[in-house]
Amino acid sequence: MSPKPNKVELVLEKLIFSSRWILVPFFLGLIVSMLVLLIKFFKEMGLLIQGALGIIEHDTVISILTLVDTALIAVLLLIIVFSAYENFVSKLSIGDHEDRPAWMGKVGFSDLKMKLIGAIVAISAVELLKAFLVSTTLTGEQLGWKIAIHLTFVVSGLLFALADWISDQRK
Repeated sequence: MSPKPNKVELVLEKLIFSSRWILVPFFLGLIVSMLVLLIKFFKEMGLLIQGALGIIEHDTVISILTLVDTALIAVLLLIIVFSAYENFVSKLSIGDHEDRPAWMGKVGFSDLKMKLIGAIVAISAVELLKAFLVSTTLTGEQLGWKIAIHLTFVVSGLLFALADWISDQRK
């Protein structure tokens, strides 16, 4: 039989457990960041439309890649907000709402890490593609650094996946 915790210990443990609510302003800040991305998205969409109508000179492919990149970043932020809030703060009380993402409530820290690195690799790939499309304005060294950074994300993702696989094999 384990000893009964004293009052100081109980208060301390409640305080430590309640400290998870300190994370909420971070998540609210990420939601504000999504609104900022939405403004950037509409600004780029306006430039794309103006370019398509011939009002301004604008690179359509780069603009579309920027829109994709912005959308990927917004999705990444949403995944982080949903998953991290549910994993570290509190379960979302939305029941079986028809729009509830299938992965919600099932994404643990390891899964969140893999989704995060996957999204970062995708964002990096889009940025690298944009760099290749405007490579006439970049030096070989600049392009080399972009490739190296992208490959670092890819290798990191593979190492995270390998570490998770090894951890799963031990269980």
